[in-house]
Amino acid sequence: MLSPMVAVSTFSAGSVGSVETQYIDLPEPVQLNCGQALHPVRVAYETYGTLSPARDNVILVCHALSGDAHAAGIAKTPPQSGTRDGFGAADRDGAAGRGLGWWDGMIGPGKAFDTDRYFVVSTNLLGGCSGTTGPSSIDPATGRPYGSDFPVITVADMVRTERAFLDALGIERLAAVAGGSLGGMQALQWAIMFPDQVDAIVVIASTHALHPQGVAWNAIARNAIMGDPAWQGGHYYGTGHKPDAGMGVARMVGHVTYLSAPALDDRFGRRLQFADDIRHTITEPEFEIENYLRHQADSFVKRFDANTYLFTSRALTYFDLAREHGGGSLARALEPVSARTLLIAFSSDWLYPPSASEEIEDALRGLGKPVESHVIDAPYGHDCFLLEEARQTPIIRRFLGSG
Repeated sequence: MLSPMVAVSTFSAGSVGSVETQYIDLPEPVQLNCGQALHPVRVAYETYGTLSPARDNVILVCHALSGDAHAAGIAKTPPQSGTRDGFGAADRDGAAGRGLGWWDGMIGPGKAFDTDRYFVVSTNLLGGCSGTTGPSSIDPATGRPYGSDFPVITVADMVRTERAFLDALGIERLAAVAGGSLGGMQALQWAIMFPDQVDAIVVIASTHALHPQGVAWNAIARNAIMGDPAWQGGHYYGTGHKPDAGMGVARMVGHVTYLSAPALDDRFGRRLQFADDIRHTITEPEFEIENYLRHQADSFVKRFDANTYLFTSRALTYFDLAREHGGGSLARALEPVSARTLLIAFSSDWLYPPSASEEIEDALRGLGKPVESHVIDAPYGHDCFLLEEARQTPIIRRFLGSG
């Protein structure tokens, strides 16, 4: 059952302190869009802050493709490789980075999602590889990991799982649902599927449907994984071989899409990594950017499951609110929304561009729905939602009524 308090250490000012991931098994099967019912389903989660007696101060935080339930504080048992392994992570986090939650700068006392006021809940999404049921989980029908036999899931399926999880904790209503990227998609889906149970949504660097270029890059990443002979049709568990090479390429591709050209130029330019002149090699990295991407790949394969990448990537490319809920009309899809909506986009984000947020804003305004939208001028591309925490914080605090 729900533990309403989280142990808080004196790690740092504004920190929720030391946190341990918890797990819950859902009592009922989860019905999926593909027509299957998934059972059993385990959900990994963390909570930060104090649940009010009326249970009306809950904020659900949803993570992006490569995140997990550990959104804030310091993990009691730091992982081998943390989720904060993106652009500039080492400079930002220092030695504590491995154990820090992926949105630690946004969740805690006095932060954007203020744990002095709110009870913040974070889960690992359905299909995940960090404690929630996914392709690496045991299929009860075979006694072996699902692998590629795991059912194809959608963002709506993730949200249904989150709803069932909250039911198990005895939480009926949410003060807000918040997230960036795929997390923002989940927040939008919540507002449409459960309009009477969500007071507000915070949608950051996200979209109502991934643009064709984003779909294309995701397809390339998935093909890199499936083209690795070590993928073995998705049944590589227990064989001693994983599709690390393909997974590494997928991470490289994904990571480049999260950044902007000016950010890459400013950080790396055409600087050589290991010598004053080229070494005439095709197998080893010559440039700083090549070495950086190789490091990103090596770190990522240590902590993330390739099949989870495939299923989650497919889910975000399927996401299309107009098609799913509006017969092709975004405005019709958003008609059920009653939550106040905050949209935050970043000027240099070409993967989830500001135009996508503008389309959502226009549709909501046309329906007379309460919506607030901001575009932050920042150079780092899609990763801005993880890097520009200080500039997002006052916007979110004002929107939630905390600042």
